[in-house]
Amino acid sequence: MSPLDIAASPSLPRDETVLVALLLAFAGGYIDAYPWIIHGVMANAQTANLVFLWVYGMTGDWARAVHFAPPILAFAVGIVIAAWLRRASGDRASAISTLIEILLLIAIGILHNRTPEVAGTLGISCVAAMQAAIFTKVEGATYSTVMITGNMRQAIENIFVVASGPAPSGVLRRSGIFTAVCLTFGFGAAIGAFATKAIPDLALGIPVICLLVVLLCCEAGDFEVRA
Repeated sequence: MSPLDIAASPSLPRDETVLVALLLAFAGGYIDAYPWIIHGVMANAQTANLVFLWVYGMTGDWARAVHFAPPILAFAVGIVIAAWLRRASGDRASAISTLIEILLLIAIGILHNRTPEVAGTLGISCVAAMQAAIFTKVEGATYSTVMITGNMRQAIENIFVVASGPAPSGVLRRSGIFTAVCLTFGFGAAIGAFATKAIPDLALGIPVICLLVVLLCCEAGDFEVRA
């Protein structure tokens, strides 16, 4: 087995393929840019929202501080929903979660002009949380589709391992996967920013298409990993 191959079980779970990871990373970056441009909050990166909440709170600007609380709470609700789905549906959780995300994004797109604050913060943060909690591995390695800090760390660590001497099988491949996920997330954020400004009423259609492909992948037959 070459360094570009990964030591894994013969069958790969449908929701752990590289294609699914890249589609979700693109959608993750996209839906993070959307509420930031429209509402000035992050849907995915709750660290940023928490920092802004306490920074503005400590300066006495509670009106701005409270602005960052709803997406944090909505993210928590999304995590709870995802945990319940995993318990209730087992292997079907990824497909069901993706379908719910699609329906939520469609509803957000429809309701945006009537209830922009609710649609832009609560709904998208819930979607991001479900995606983060359900899709946690790519080819057996833990990663994230809604933020890149951990992915970047693993990509750099794996590159260091390869550069510093003989590396275990699959390390170079994993580094490439994590790097691709980071780049795709950034590309998704760039496209999301452009589309949100250019076609705000239709902007959420693009991540919906990505998630539809993910849903098809999750419903397809098992993928095989060959040496």
